[in-house]
This record gives sequence, C-alpha cells and structure tokens, in this order.
Amino acid sequence: MTELSIERRMWSLFEPVHAITYFADDALGAFEAAGLRGFWRGYFAGRSAPLGAVPAGPVLAAFYGFAPRMVTRALPDVWTRITPEAALAARLDGARRVLLRVDADLTEVARLLRTAAEAVDLHGRVLGAANAMLPWPEDPAGVLWQAATILREHRGDGHVAALLVHQLDGAESIAWRVALRDGDGREFYQPARGWTDEEWDAATERLRSRGWVDADGKATGPAREAYTAIEATTDALAATPWRVLGTDATARCAELLRPVAVRMSQLLRHPNPIGLPAPA
Repeated sequence: MTELSIERRMWSLFEPVHAITYFADDALGAFEAAGLRGFWRGYFAGRSAPLGAVPAGPVLAAFYGFAPRMVTRALPDVWTRITPEAALAARLDGARRVLLRVDADLTEVARLLRTAAEAVDLHGRVLGAANAMLPWPEDPAGVLWQAATILREHRGDGHVAALLVHQLDGAESIAWRVALRDGDGREFYQPARGWTDEEWDAATERLRSRGWVDADGKATGPAREAYTAIEATTDALAATPWRVLGTDATARCAELLRPVAVRMSQLLRHPNPIGLPAPA
C-alpha cells in the first residue's frame, strides 16, 4: 500500500472536523435555528459567508463542481433569509456544539492546527484567504474548527487549480470521480451537484473523447494517471502549512487530531455530497 503524503494524511484528519458543519445533526440544527431550513441553504450560506453577501458568480467559480442552476437557486436568495454575519455565527456555534462532545482537552491540538492555518498561502486562494481573514475564536473548540476550515478551503482552492490545469470543467470533474469508482455513485453525486442527465452524459462523452472513460463508463489508465498527477499537485500546493509547523509538531498534531477526527466522522451523515468516507 502506498504511504500517504503528509499533506494527504493531515487532510484526512482535519477534513472531518470541518465537515461537521454540514453533516452533523447539531451543526445543521444551528443553521435551522438561525432561519435556514433545508440542507442546501445552510451549506451555501455557511460556506460562502466569509465572502460576504456575494451573488452566485463567485460561489460558482470557487465551489467549482456545482451546476450553475443549483448555485443560482441558492444565491443571492439566501441573503434575504440571513446575513453573512449571522451565518458565520451559526456555523461556528454548531461546530462548537459537536466538538464539545469530544472527551478531551483540545487546547494543544487547537494551538498546533492554528499555527499551521496561519501559514497558508493567500494569493489565488479565494476561500482559504476569506476564512483566514476572519477573527479567531477565543475557545479551543472554536479555534480548532476555524483552523481546520482554513486548511480545508486552502487545500480545496489548490485542488481547483489542479483541475483547471488538467482542463476538467465542473461537470467533468464529478463525472470523472465517479468513473474512477467504476461508475458507482452517479445516482448520488449527480443530483447532489445539480447536473441533468444530458449534462452528465455530455461530460462523460467529453471524457471518453479524451480517452479517460471506456465504453462501460469506467476510468481508463490515462484517467487514473491524471488522478495521481492532480492529487500530487494538490498536495504540493497544500504543503506550506506543514513545512512551517515542522516535522515534529506536525506529527504531534496528527497524534492529537486522530481521535477527534474519528469521533467527528462517527457523527457525520454518510454518504454525503462531498464524498467523505464513513469511518472504518
């Protein structure tokens, strides 16, 4: 088995901490209490709130894999229901509720992850930079979630850059991911991202014309090679925080973060639209 890179390993640990905002019941309840009924209203408002009350365009660009109609259905309508400031407060409050279920002192891991998050590159990282500019909470649970969110969006911005370099558009990026699973999951991921059958089939046909998908809808060798290259680029673009934190401190951070990540994974809804796997 290929050993995970440091960047990929740390992502696997901080991603569940970030994802509680969207897929843990207590966090979803915080959005509903703030007036956002329905999963997608909370998702789009909570995730885009660091950008301010933006229209659909910047969110479509930054979130990348969603069909335009799905984004325009949510934005700017959601800002008639909640302000960005209230959405920021709701997502942090919900995350705190979930993290406080961890029976552990979060002070040290929050400090280490914050040090990594404060080292992220800001140029070209729209969501990463927007979250990095928010004020830090004062409590360890809030700091831990904020740091995980900065690192997550920073990595995601780099991943989008890698997809663009490989000339994968929004629909193709999702159809390609499903093809890498030998076609399994289309019935879930296609509606979760808002693509019609016609748009999905057209994206698959474009991938087939590149030699990335075979007649059975499964990924070919070139598609898997592209996956390796895209993930390597994503890792390289996410390396700075861990280089600044240092080898020993990163190892300590991983040690402390692992039980938190396992607990958070257990509280998430599976399957979920971001493809975060269920805990083993």
